[in-house]
Amino acid sequence: MRLSLEELQKNSRFWEERGYILPKFDIAKVREKTLRQPVWIHFGAGNIFRAFLASLQQDLLDNGYHDTGIIACAPFDDEVIKKVYIPYENLTLLVNLNGDGTLEKRVIASIVHALCARENFEEVERFFQNPSLQLVSFTITEKGYALKDAKGEYLPEVLHDVENPDSTPRSTMGMVAKLCYKRFVAGRYPIALVSMDNFAHNGTKLYEAVRFFAERWVEKGTVNSDFLSYLDDKNFISFPWTMIDKITPRPSEKIKKLLQEDGIEGVEIFRTAKGSYVAPFVNAESTGYLVIEDTFPNGRPPLEKAGVIFTDKETVDKVEKMKVCTCLNPLHTVLAVYGCLLGYESIAEEMKDDLLKAFLEKLAYEEALPVVVDPGIINPEEFLKEVLERRFPNPHIPDTPQRIATDTSQKIPIRFGETLKSYLNAGRDIKELKYIPLFFAGWLRYLMGVDDFGRTFEPSPDPMLEELRSRLKTVKIGDRGPFTDVLRPILSDSRIFGIDLFEYGLAQKVESYFKKMVAGENAVRKTLEEVVRGSV
Repeated sequence: MRLSLEELQKNSRFWEERGYILPKFDIAKVREKTLRQPVWIHFGAGNIFRAFLASLQQDLLDNGYHDTGIIACAPFDDEVIKKVYIPYENLTLLVNLNGDGTLEKRVIASIVHALCARENFEEVERFFQNPSLQLVSFTITEKGYALKDAKGEYLPEVLHDVENPDSTPRSTMGMVAKLCYKRFVAGRYPIALVSMDNFAHNGTKLYEAVRFFAERWVEKGTVNSDFLSYLDDKNFISFPWTMIDKITPRPSEKIKKLLQEDGIEGVEIFRTAKGSYVAPFVNAESTGYLVIEDTFPNGRPPLEKAGVIFTDKETVDKVEKMKVCTCLNPLHTVLAVYGCLLGYESIAEEMKDDLLKAFLEKLAYEEALPVVVDPGIINPEEFLKEVLERRFPNPHIPDTPQRIATDTSQKIPIRFGETLKSYLNAGRDIKELKYIPLFFAGWLRYLMGVDDFGRTFEPSPDPMLEELRSRLKTVKIGDRGPFTDVLRPILSDSRIFGIDLFEYGLAQKVESYFKKMVAGENAVRKTLEEVVRGSV
């Protein structure tokens, strides 16, 4: 049996007997109305979109709360559309992995159309010009909003879009800006542009990137100057802040085998040229949170009926900081870096390591949680307990430290830097911290590409990897230091840590831990023992 509309219709019993939850709505009718009167377009057709956002909309469709689906666009990785959307008529198999080992298998049919945004830009434009469109959401990762490279220079594709506003955009943000202009010209129709990417104040980041192009086009006289007023007026365009939380690992070979044993064909896993791992199925944890600032000038689907929390901007900010700066993301990053150093290939396996678990608990409860503001709608301590006791230890989530270690340099300023700033803003001495600098030292040791057993490994992709590794190339396992001159360019870089660690006296502690970790084999674990167990 192959995943297709025909097979779902003709052989629904096959799927139901094997425990698959099928769509309860008229797929053809929903698709017809969506293409005629689109309500929701999503940029970033990856795994979290299919595992979480598409399933939320399916909940609304299944229960009769809404009558249109989602149009998916891939802004930079066309292979995703061509390999796992089009061949399967935009259907997805969602496998939710519960902590008790049970599975929830579901056929997702809320995605009604899928586009390669550049190849089909004129079609995307037509959707954007439709007055019915209410929201455009994004899961394109931090890199999707970037206008400059690591050296602070504008990316070539950004410069192209500034200079050539009439051509097909090459940058994602240039594309969004042009689409907004098309909607402005069509009738100044209102719209909400909703970043659902995992970083602070994501809506503001999206607004600033779109406005960058608008400003330059207005300066050049290539667009109507009233376009800027349109972008700045929340009655026309809003850029809500959001917080999203759902662990969605790469497609698992284990899940692929399970689906094949169910008699389902064509469930191969692909790695695209852009480095994405995709399949006709997605596997994810069953837990998920989505908190959104409730500013939608053209209305929105009633997603609160599917569990989404709508609130004000200040509350979103508190929830996001709680999760990203304290209760989940920093801890994930610690496990990523130390998992690579200690030879782990599973987050759940790391959580069986009493030393690593103790490290996480001390960092979270003793150093991060004291500066968290309770958002009121989610209790930080309960959320943290769920993460440490249920979510990270879930042995059925096939997540790896190697995946999570991707782009660590881009994550540190938010996941740790914001906590350091909170200490400073409160007048507290960050030199007293132990576990945050212990993570920093571990990350520097990780960048050497040698694990605690003396084996070489390739660090995960990172836009600053080449630069950082070149600064550490003179350091070898067994060196005794001092390492101040080698580490100063890194530890003083506020782009990475949010602050200059030398200026605030924390660099010395990081260097002392790093010195211990490069002393020889097993030095990483020994250092962890000394610091976490209380002898340092």
